Amino acid sequence: MTMLKNKTIVLGITGGIAAYKAADIASKLTQAGARVEVVMTAAAVKFVTPLTLRNITHRPVVTDMFALASEWSEEHVALAEAADAVLIAPATANTIARLAAGIADDMLGTVVLATRAPVVVCPAMNDLMYENNVTRANVDKLRGRGFTIIEPDYGRLASGKLGRGRLPDTPAILAALERALGQKRDLEGKKIVVTAGGTREPLDAVRHIGNRSSGRMGYALAEAARDRGAQVTLVTAAALPEPAGVEVIRVNTAAEMKAAIAKAVKAAQALLMAAAVADYRPKTPARGKLKKEAAASLTIDLVRTPDILSEVKGDFVRVGFAAESEDVVANAKKKLATKKLDLVVANDITAPDSGFDVATNKVTLIDKSGKAEDLPLLSKREVAEKILDRVAGIFQAGAGT
Repeated sequence: MTMLKNKTIVLGITGGIAAYKAADIASKLTQAGARVEVVMTAAAVKFVTPLTLRNITHRPVVTDMFALASEWSEEHVALAEAADAVLIAPATANTIARLAAGIADDMLGTVVLATRAPVVVCPAMNDLMYENNVTRANVDKLRGRGFTIIEPDYGRLASGKLGRGRLPDTPAILAALERALGQKRDLEGKKIVVTAGGTREPLDAVRHIGNRSSGRMGYALAEAARDRGAQVTLVTAAALPEPAGVEVIRVNTAAEMKAAIAKAVKAAQALLMAAAVADYRPKTPARGKLKKEAAASLTIDLVRTPDILSEVKGDFVRVGFAAESEDVVANAKKKLATKKLDLVVANDITAPDSGFDVATNKVTLIDKSGKAEDLPLLSKREVAEKILDRVAGIFQAGAGT
């Protein structure tokens, strides 16, 4: 946890039963070398005493925005300006609602509204409260504002029942806090279009031609770009939950994807084509369901689908993906040249833990000069960050702007 050393972390504690766990969080932050400034809501002091947190952090605990004894009382935004990060653990449904509405009538609300530091929110509450549509909408609103949300764990709740609402363990919270501290905002103001999933070309009213792409790589790119400040449009053929803070356009076929992309890239600075687009489609899909006949075989006339990367016009950075089973780098370089890409991401789909429907990927990045960089096996989110590092570098060099 070297990233926490010498950082000023504002630890916001709100009035939930999980508030007692904040003592362990404060202790681990202090042990990691962080300066911990604890801000407690009026309800939080009913669950854990300020004296406990003061003894752990060796710092005064703020419980009243107007307390004259507080070093932060003279200028309420001073603590917000001093913070390297704000961590709210636990965050009750009430606090989440107040933050989403921008209410700042206590010290915690003031700090969050005034800070420009990363804000990490750890919801913890009864599972029915967390699943309520109002709470979910408030959580999504905070995500859309760039807050990091650590989803609660599933387990035994204060009510005695099992459900999703438990505050995650301290190591998971601190790991998320470190990621937030290291988060880049180098895509601020950029509009980026990302594609994901495998297109489905209908054979009849029931069947389709498709592929094994899960869409996870594209979703990881969309979420990473969002977290780095970009305005993201995700054109997806994948059946995955919509990421918060991202415009999502759902499509099925290659033709639908091309039309959606052509519209989305008109004001975009980059297109990241992670989708696995079908190369062929049935020339004339059956209107109803094809019946199984006595014949031992069935012949279907296939025609080419649009070559989206080549056919969509515009002045933007183009990133393509090459899923190959042989001659990976050579085939990827060919794609780089023929489609006039700025970057191609090549991966060997026969390699273990790489390719379709897995959480990891091992890729080679090849730029316009033909220079190839082999990356180790990484999570798809980590691969996404590496790709976006390259995209940010292209922007900084003056391309695609």
